[in-house]
Amino acid sequence: MIGVLGGGAFGTALAVALSAKGPVALWTRSAEAARAMADHRENATYLPGVTLPDGLRPTDRIADLADCDIILLSVPMQQLRGVLAAHGPALAHARLVACCKGIELDTGLAPHQVISAALPDARPALLTGPSFAADIGRGLPTALTLAASDGAGLQERLSTPVLRLYRTDDLTGAAMGGALKNVMAIACGAAIGAGLGDSARAALMTRGYAEMLRYARAHDARPDTLAGLSGLGDLALTCMSEQSRNYRLGLAIGAGTGFHPARTVEGAATSRAVAAVARQRGIDMPITEGVVALLDRTETLAGVMDRLLARPLKEE
Repeated sequence: MIGVLGGGAFGTALAVALSAKGPVALWTRSAEAARAMADHRENATYLPGVTLPDGLRPTDRIADLADCDIILLSVPMQQLRGVLAAHGPALAHARLVACCKGIELDTGLAPHQVISAALPDARPALLTGPSFAADIGRGLPTALTLAASDGAGLQERLSTPVLRLYRTDDLTGAAMGGALKNVMAIACGAAIGAGLGDSARAALMTRGYAEMLRYARAHDARPDTLAGLSGLGDLALTCMSEQSRNYRLGLAIGAGTGFHPARTVEGAATSRAVAAVARQRGIDMPITEGVVALLDRTETLAGVMDRLLARPLKEE
């Protein structure tokens, strides 16, 4: 049996998709939420309008994942270590697949590295790529990257007729692509929110991709990994759709409007974590630094754009 830990939109959508192949246990920390999903066959809070199949069992009991040989960890990146600390012994028997995208703020570690640090005997994998929960939950065709040192069996178990997984053994590259594209989505949203136009967005996406490659190479990732779904594919989706929370945060920054503080926006913490590591290692990340300045309100959008445009001319 497959388990999904995390009853948010993405975890629920994955549980819905995978239940087409067999029983799935969907764990949420809220007993009330688990009962509501079981009674109404819908996650009305996070994925309204999507019917939960009969093979999907919501639960708030971590013990109900004991029979799962694969567990997908669909929790916010900055909460991953805490979840593993709290429930590690109950999860250690299974193959753990991180479904979060980001870099841990305090350590600069990627999701699979956090799993390894918390559970040294685990064989972590990573599921990432261009996807919105609403699309997956509705059964729309989606292609993702599955990163694992030995992922052939996992690829077969987690693929469905409409959820197509491509395999790589470059966990670091897949993790960097998924994390850094959120930072660039905030930048692109800010540009559009401020009325700077689609040409500015295209420039930010392209030069942002160059930053992603620099950061990934510095961490011994393969550039070709970032040219795939987990990097370029996710970058294109996230920087151009208001379904992306990161993009919507950028829109709010650019337009000078408010953004709901309770919404998890992975790119906010990731941008700060990446900027800190980049400074320590001498990696040139001007767009990332600009996003941090906007988030921390140490610089205006006009000031950030002026600084980016005033950088020395060079070859592409």
